[in-house]
Amino acid sequence: MNAHDLARWTRFASKGGIGRCTAVVDCVAQEMGEDLMFLKDDEITVLMQLPEEGFYLGHCEGVVGRFSAKDVRFHGKLKKPVITKRTSVAS
Repeated sequence: MNAHDLARWTRFASKGGIGRCTAVVDCVAQEMGEDLMFLKDDEITVLMQLPEEGFYLGHCEGVVGRFSAKDVRFHGKLKKPVITKRTSVAS
């Protein structure tokens, strides 16, 4: 993930992402640079559902990566992401 994408996801996480979850197990990243590493009871901000069944992109302790839904407990229903196009308004 490049620095621009990381900054964008980190900003989205600071706004709450699409929801939150709590880790129910310790999870060691299997693929460095892709997987999210966390400890049991860590809170994770959910950023998006990935195309891979049962996997999500999340933010935990300043790191962005993917994690499995089986390793966490969600805090309710996830929001649907709203995608907006940025437009400049000329006066």
